[in-house]
Amino acid sequence: QVQLVESGGGLVQAGGSLRLSCAASGRTFSSYAMGWFRQAPGKERKFVAAISWSGGNTYYVDSVKGRFTISRDNAKNTVDLQMNSLKPEDTAVYYCAGDPYGRLSTNPSGYYYWGQGTQVTVSS
Repeated sequence: QVQLVESGGGLVQAGGSLRLSCAASGRTFSSYAMGWFRQAPGKERKFVAAISWSGGNTYYVDSVKGRFTISRDNAKNTVDLQMNSLKPEDTAVYYCAGDPYGRLSTNPSGYYYWGQGTQVTVSS
């Protein structure tokens, strides 16, 4: 099993940047595809970005392309989400998720392990 813990959330003004980090425990982290999702109040959890086990493939929802970058360091068991040019509509709780089958799914049901989430608030 893998346990995931997110950090790095906070309050930032529109146009600012935040870097989220997800620390994973477990020896098999390096074989997992990893994703970031977000959930705004009263809304469904939605896909943001995903990265393959090697880091060689990444995928983003259109609304964050060019602004967000997902990366991973398998030696450190971490996956990060660099968020630039933040907008008020990016405000949500951000979750890190892991898929032991290595798929780059955009559906939350494709992930087996989840962190507790970290709040990102972007003020206008």
